Amino acid sequence: GRRDGAMLALLYYCGLRRSELVALDLEHYQPLDSKLEIRSGKGNKDRIVYLNQIAEAKLTFWLQIRGNRSGSLFIRIDKAGKLIWQRLTDQAVMSILAKRAIDAEVSAFSPHDLRRTFISDLLDSGVDISTVQQLAGHSNVSTTARYDRRGELAKKKAVERLVKQLKKGQSDLTIS
Repeated sequence: GRRDGAMLALLYYCGLRRSELVALDLEHYQPLDSKLEIRSGKGNKDRIVYLNQIAEAKLTFWLQIRGNRSGSLFIRIDKAGKLIWQRLTDQAVMSILAKRAIDAEVSAFSPHDLRRTFISDLLDSGVDISTVQQLAGHSNVSTTARYDRRGELAKKKAVERLVKQLKKGQSDLTIS
């Protein structure tokens, strides 16, 4: 459960692709800075992602079992609970999520569903699209924009923020 909890946390809270998750090595995690170095992401691009408190706690909990042996961050575990020092595959991640969905009695979901939710939730919470683009590792902001589910209500709220800014005197714009 610890490994799977850490995997779920990184897929959602860091927006990782499953190929990026299985490519992680222990050396890519920098606990002092709470960050992961994503090497050779899509398009062979590297990026840094940051762990929030939840993701960091889940990963730390897994590392207590995994230990500090170099190599793959996420490895196989046999039915007896013994660690097998082999990197998980993309398909293994899919199988683990399918099993966890059944256990939790929720609809099946994929790693990409968690990534899509990460991106959408960041946009919903007001993070600018350029920052979300960088966190997601998208080459083009138009790719990130396709995940934007905010709709008309977000536009209305954005315009209302301008009025609040004017009332607080935080804008250079003067209305005569």
